Amino acid sequence: MQIGPYKLKNNLVLAPMAGVTDRPFRQLCRQLGAGMAVSEMVSSNSLLWGSEKTKRRADHSGEDEPRSVQIMGADPQMMAEAAKYNADSGAQIIDINMGCPAKKICNVAAGSALMKDERLVGKILEAVVQAVDIPVTLKIRTGWDHDSRNGVQIASIAENAGIQALAVHGRTRADGYRGDAEYGTIATIKQTIEIPVIANGDITSPQKAAEVLDKTGADGLMIGRAAQGKPWIFRSILHYLESGETLPEPENEEIRDLLLGHLNNLYEFYGERTGVRVARKHISWYSKGQRHGASFRQRVNRVETTEEQLRMTYNFFEEIIRFDKTEKEIAA
Repeated sequence: MQIGPYKLKNNLVLAPMAGVTDRPFRQLCRQLGAGMAVSEMVSSNSLLWGSEKTKRRADHSGEDEPRSVQIMGADPQMMAEAAKYNADSGAQIIDINMGCPAKKICNVAAGSALMKDERLVGKILEAVVQAVDIPVTLKIRTGWDHDSRNGVQIASIAENAGIQALAVHGRTRADGYRGDAEYGTIATIKQTIEIPVIANGDITSPQKAAEVLDKTGADGLMIGRAAQGKPWIFRSILHYLESGETLPEPENEEIRDLLLGHLNNLYEFYGERTGVRVARKHISWYSKGQRHGASFRQRVNRVETTEEQLRMTYNFFEEIIRFDKTEKEIAA
């Protein structure tokens, strides 16, 4: 899949997720097969650009190309300035958020709320495209609600404004993340425009990935929540799409090593205090479905040091690995 001058190594993209797709997580997903990873959204409000939070969100040190930064806002001029600021800071692709359904974003008329105003959408897209000399992409939903599925119209506006790739989440803003994603609108969008279309929503397995590509005709897939605690999903999907074969789930030894490496990268990126807190949600995701996972999460979420968090996580997985080994020996 081609976005401007960048040919991605494959057509799998890690979705931007606030509080999740920081640099350590993006790097891990790229390592495990994602062709591109989009940053957490950065506000177009210049008053926030100097904050530690915003600077961390735009930190791409050591990342593979292309480096994509998502911006969010509702004012064309501010969005243009945000795009230029991030391009000057090392972004190689600017992604515009018109897909976030969160109330705090929609309440300031940003995110998916913008889909209610097609004229404003056009102004924002044109302002951002004209402000930078790097590719600009867009993330949308199928519409604001079931009575106003205008994703097709927005897609045409985007193509005419110079947007170079479009990601579509198969739900309206009113749906949030409830119910099943619908792919019909994505299929219609793909038939309507010439730029690459990336399908998003409920892609939770290699088989579902193949089904969504077949139903929509999309050029690529964007995976978000399904990668939380399972960043190897990209490797699994890629293998299935290329060979038709299903990879076995990773052994607990590999999951342990991936998680411990992820934790150490979080500590290095955030420092101890914030790193421990950010790590908690990742530990929860990785341990979901594991034997005695709930009691482990209750205990590990109370510790305050990197040393304790690492030790408890290591011991938890060691216990699982020993239990599995004993069961296999008994079965033999």
